[in-house]
Amino acid sequence: MLLSVLEGHTEEVWSVAYSPDGLHIISGSQDRTIRIWDAYIGAAVSRPLKGHTGGVTSVSYSPNGHHIISGSNDRTIRIWDAKTGAAVGKPLTGHTGSVGCVAYSPDGAYIVSGSHDRTIRIWDSKTGAAVGRPLEGHTEDVRSIAYSPNGWCIISGSNDNTIRIWDAETGAAVSKPLVGHNGSVYSVVYSPDGRHIIPSSIDRTIRIWDAETGAALGSPLIGHNESVSSVVCTPDGQHIVSGSFDNTVKVWDSFQLNSAQSSSSHDPMHTTYCSQPDPDGWVRDSGCGLLYWVPTDWRTRIHSPALLTIYLGSPTQPVSLDFEDFAFGTEWMQIFTGAQS
Repeated sequence: MLLSVLEGHTEEVWSVAYSPDGLHIISGSQDRTIRIWDAYIGAAVSRPLKGHTGGVTSVSYSPNGHHIISGSNDRTIRIWDAKTGAAVGKPLTGHTGSVGCVAYSPDGAYIVSGSHDRTIRIWDSKTGAAVGRPLEGHTEDVRSIAYSPNGWCIISGSNDNTIRIWDAETGAAVSKPLVGHNGSVYSVVYSPDGRHIIPSSIDRTIRIWDAETGAALGSPLIGHNESVSSVVCTPDGQHIVSGSFDNTVKVWDSFQLNSAQSSSSHDPMHTTYCSQPDPDGWVRDSGCGLLYWVPTDWRTRIHSPALLTIYLGSPTQPVSLDFEDFAFGTEWMQIFTGAQS
C-alpha cells in the first residue's frame, strides 16, 4: 500500500535513506540537491541542501543521525548538519571520477566512498582528511560499498563483475575477489550478523557468499526478469529484499540460505551462530532452539554473542559451556592457544 509521494526534486532521484531514528528520509537527485523529509507526513523539513555541482548519486546518515553525507558526479563527498542543513567543512576531494557510493563506518568515525575512478577511499569523518591510500584492485567503476557490522572490513561491488573484501584498518585485500556474477554488481550488503555477503547484479540474480571463507553458498536467487539494482537484509536477518529494473520488489526467505549452507558444506561439524541473549538469558538459534543460558550478571559483559560460534559434533546431544575461564575484551588473545590435538 502506497503511503505517500514525496515531491520536490526536479530530476531523477538516485538515492534515499532513513535516519537512524526513523523520523526523517533523505533523498539525493540528479537536480544536484539533497532533500530532507518528515517520514510521517511527507513534508519537506528544510530547504534543499545545495552545494554539489553534479547529480547526487548517494546519500547516507551517520550512525548517530547528526550528519548526512552525499556523493556526487562532481567527484566530491560533502558532509551536512542533519538538523540545520548547513554544510560541514569543505568538500572531500581526491577522486578523479564520479562518486557513486558513500557509507559511514558503524562507529561513525570514518566515511568510505567508491568511485568511477575504480578506487575506494576512506576519510576521517571529523576532519575530512583522507586516511591512507586509495584501495585499488577493481578494474571498472565501483558501484556499491559497505562496512561490515563490526567495522573490521569493507566490501565493494563493481562493474568488473566482482566483489572485493578489504581490511578497513590497513586497506589490504582480505581475500581473492568473489567471482560468480556474469554482469556488473550493482549493490552489495552484509547480513546483520556479518556472516554473509549479499550482492545483486545486472545478471538478474542475487548471490550469497560466506563472509569469512569467501565460499559461495547455495545457488543464485533467481526470479527477477531484469537487472537487480538494489538489495538489503531486514534488521532481524530473516529476509532479503531486492529491487529490480523489472519494476518489482521481491522478498526472499533467508532460511533457505542457512539450508543451502548446511547442504553444501562438507564439514561433518554442525555450526550454530548465536544471537543476543533473550530477556530470560537464553541464547537461541534462528529456529528458536535453546543453545545456552547466560547468568544475569554476565549478560552485559558479552560484547557481541553474534560473533560466537559453537561447533557441535553431534547436534542432538546436550551441550554445556564452561565459563570458568571466560575472558572479556581482548584478553582472549592471551588465553586462546588454538585447537587442541
